[in-house]
Amino acid sequence: MASEDLAGHLLNPFTRQNSTSAVSLDFEPEVDYKFVESLEERYKCAHCHLVLHNPHQTGCGHRFCQHCITSLKELNTAPTCPVDKEIIKLEEVFKDNCCKREVLNLQVFCRNLPACNAKTSLGRYQDHLQQCLFESVQCINEGCCEKILQKDLKEHLDLLCSYRKELCQYCNQPIILISSQVESHILVCPEVEIDCPFKLYGCPAKIKRGMLSEHENISLREHMLQILDKNSKLEDQISDLCKNLEHNEQKIQQLADTVKKCEKEFRQFTQLYGKNNHLMASTQSLAVHVDKSACLETQVRQLIQMANQQQSKFDLKQLLETIETIKQKVAFLESFEQRLVFLEDLSNHHDVHLAKHRAQLNKNEERFKLLEETSYNGKLIWKIVDYKIKKREAVEGHTVSIFSQPFHTSRCGYRLCARAYLNGDGSGKGTHVSLYFVVMRGDFDSLLPWPFKQKVTLMLLDQSGKKNHIVETFKALPNSNSFKRPEGEMNIASGCPRFVAHNVLENSKNAYIKDDIFFLKVVVDLTDFEEL
Repeated sequence: MASEDLAGHLLNPFTRQNSTSAVSLDFEPEVDYKFVESLEERYKCAHCHLVLHNPHQTGCGHRFCQHCITSLKELNTAPTCPVDKEIIKLEEVFKDNCCKREVLNLQVFCRNLPACNAKTSLGRYQDHLQQCLFESVQCINEGCCEKILQKDLKEHLDLLCSYRKELCQYCNQPIILISSQVESHILVCPEVEIDCPFKLYGCPAKIKRGMLSEHENISLREHMLQILDKNSKLEDQISDLCKNLEHNEQKIQQLADTVKKCEKEFRQFTQLYGKNNHLMASTQSLAVHVDKSACLETQVRQLIQMANQQQSKFDLKQLLETIETIKQKVAFLESFEQRLVFLEDLSNHHDVHLAKHRAQLNKNEERFKLLEETSYNGKLIWKIVDYKIKKREAVEGHTVSIFSQPFHTSRCGYRLCARAYLNGDGSGKGTHVSLYFVVMRGDFDSLLPWPFKQKVTLMLLDQSGKKNHIVETFKALPNSNSFKRPEGEMNIASGCPRFVAHNVLENSKNAYIKDDIFFLKVVVDLTDFEEL
């Protein structure tokens, strides 16, 4: 028995059927469908009174949903029919495929009525929703949480979405059109032109940021000469200031001598004036000298104040020490300039060889890792470690989704992977783990049949050994863009937004998580697949 058939058998103990083949169509249970005609009682479950989902018939002739009949069995070892109270004999319960086909053919209105007035069979309801222009869909741009009508999705993706990507005007790399991300990219973009860090010393160059290191290495000598020239000019300015200061000090000394001479003459004239009151001419001359003395004294004070200000502004000792230190550094750099050029050439030569070896080593490591982890039988066992940390990162929006390693249906078959949203996506956001199946671009796509049509089974593995796995199975829809030949690196993911609830996954009574690790399994049915 195939693994997916075995899983289905464990979930459904009622294996007896009255039809040779099951209908491949299905619909979501517990949804308020609007039927074109009133739903007949024979198409309602005797337990939940909703439209029958995977109907099973008991020996007493009443029909139940598969989930409901299973629930009755789990609640009571001897379940009774809620209609006639007869004991339900499990060996008499069978899957009513005839009724199932009738239910799947019931006509229903689209849930987007009145915008969409389409009618479709219940079995084709999900197919219609995927094509309905008035169905709300999630924007596929990462980070965007908006839901848009399907008819407006292209316009939203091309023009309106704040998370759409456009090319940087400098480096042509795609960036998300959010102001913070654009500004952050401009600050590190290798193609943006910036001033040389030695512009202060006279370097006029404007260089692309990615070429800055190369410019600094090539122009090292010019930059050193520019620094030396700047320092020489600074020395000249300091020398001029010293000369001006000496000149002012000499002028102050001359004025001080003049003041002393005037004071001496003043004392002499005072003595003469005391002896002879009739020396009026001497008195007038004395008054002139007194005025001259006062004027000179004022000038002396101003010069002293100016000298003090200049001395406090230019600390000559500190400047001279700085100049001497710079001279020593420049002399040291000049003495090792030739040695530095030789070492730079040697270092560049070694860097080229190291870069080549490092690139080859990384390429080999990636190839070995890929070969070691890749499977070619259409099956993937995905081990997810550090669940709590990764879920917290998803809740905080740092890493919303994670991808598995690629796997293949055969050596020359389809290239596939899985994608998981640990905090959920779409209708499962915040409550479930969402699990999707992704078709990736492969080396042999031009030889493979398209679209991808195989049946896919998604599983959460039980680690207790009881094989109480959670299983979801779907068949690829030929008209879906998710299964066409990939034009980019990968197609849009398709799968289950509500794969497993957080409270089920994290429940300590279950054994899905051990040591913060859980396992997901993806199986592609290769029954009808023809290998190259």
